[in-house]
Amino acid sequence: MKTSLTYKLLMVTVLTALVYWSCSKDLNDRSDSYPALTPTSIDLDAGTWKPVLLTAADEFAVAAPVATNTPAYIAELNEIKGLQRNLSDNDKKIIKYWSAGAVLRWNEILRELVAKYNLPPYQNPDNTYPAPSAANPFAYPYFPFANPPYAARAYAYVSAAQYDALVATWHYKKLYNRAAPYKVDSLVKALVPRSDLPSYPSEDAAVAGAAIEMLKLLFPGEVAYIQQKADEQERYRIMAGANVRSEIEAGEALGKLVAQKFAARGRADRAGQAIGNPDIWKKFETDTEAKGEVCWFSLESPKRPPMLPLFSKVKGFLCDSMDIINMRPAPPPSTSSQQFKEETEEVLYYSQHATRDRIRIVHFWADGAGTYGPPGHWDAIAADEFVKEHYSEVRWARNYALINMALMDAAITCWDAKYFYFNPRPSQSDPNIKTLTGVPNFPSYTSGHSTFSAAAATVLTHLLPDRGSKFNDMATEASMSRLYGAIHYRSDCTVGLESGRKVGERAVLRAQTDGAE
Repeated sequence: MKTSLTYKLLMVTVLTALVYWSCSKDLNDRSDSYPALTPTSIDLDAGTWKPVLLTAADEFAVAAPVATNTPAYIAELNEIKGLQRNLSDNDKKIIKYWSAGAVLRWNEILRELVAKYNLPPYQNPDNTYPAPSAANPFAYPYFPFANPPYAARAYAYVSAAQYDALVATWHYKKLYNRAAPYKVDSLVKALVPRSDLPSYPSEDAAVAGAAIEMLKLLFPGEVAYIQQKADEQERYRIMAGANVRSEIEAGEALGKLVAQKFAARGRADRAGQAIGNPDIWKKFETDTEAKGEVCWFSLESPKRPPMLPLFSKVKGFLCDSMDIINMRPAPPPSTSSQQFKEETEEVLYYSQHATRDRIRIVHFWADGAGTYGPPGHWDAIAADEFVKEHYSEVRWARNYALINMALMDAAITCWDAKYFYFNPRPSQSDPNIKTLTGVPNFPSYTSGHSTFSAAAATVLTHLLPDRGSKFNDMATEASMSRLYGAIHYRSDCTVGLESGRKVGERAVLRAQTDGAE
């Protein structure tokens, strides 16, 4: 009996809810494992660091705060003391959660949203596929489909906006040099680690303001949830005695202004056209066949349109359009060549000779539908490493911006190669090849996992050189997981690593000249 469309939509909705619950549970289970943010350095001069989009740290004005002996400020201190007299167990839990760091927690929230929306749309009754629409995000399929390129772009925009917001925040902190409430009034308890960092404007609120603006663009169906998390975070700062309300308001306003500049860029970066159309999809086939090569086609039934074939045209942060063309790798082995035959046979071997260890590697790095994707996987790796370093919020933001801008540009570079060469998947070349995970719905050359992983590992190696071999080994394992899983040929993986390193080096060059080192 044919399954009804209503039932299919119901099952998709249930799956979405289960993914969301599972991801939320995982993040909540880990929340207690992170200690409160205790920066080794407050990076007081971070207001001089080079921003990404801002022309200067003071591009957006922030008015001077009132004196701490005025009735208005004293009333704000009294608000804190009133809250602290009536803290519930849930309030204390919220303080503990957010005290781990604003940048860290918002990155977790973003990973959670990516996982929730990383579900490919189900087909229509006529065997066509619907596309998510930002204009109607509550209709099925829900906007967005947070596939790996979209996810990489989302991580980059949020991280870069938060970094610029904090550079501006640090500028005004040093300019106005207002002490934290717990230093002004001894009756205000410091429920977070005490700091010499000036408290106006609030860095947490700046991070939240940037997150609100960016996430309502990227995940418009989650505006209420995003606002709820921001309200919770800002209330935590007041309850903890770290900020008075006017500092929160100034920080949020600044973060929103900065993020609006990124949102305007995002609306014009050509990501909205990346899906292409049937004529464009057909041209990839005819151009490849004209070269005498076997072209890729979707192995799904019914055939699904290729994933974001024009993502290579999206405006990156580290590489411009000419850079992408100049960095394009040499062609893969011809589909009629002996090397191609040998590489296909190698994939068949791994398909038929899976070992326990290789299966573990395949599934650890799979990052498929319902997950935070390969870029999110590397953000999670970075988070666990950054916590050990006791960074300031602004350095957390700067380092995440470097990693995620590299991951976004790695996606652009990889997708350029994929659709320029339009190379078939191994299981298309030999039907005897059975993958250990699903078959991604886009061409084979080069490997996205390899490109993402090398880009992230290159940046992390620069930031934490004592762990460079660890990161590079992880990138190599992530790359090989795609060969072990029978999803990619060896050349897809090796060339992907090379391309990713080149993009990562662009981020390293920026790091060396941004004033933070």
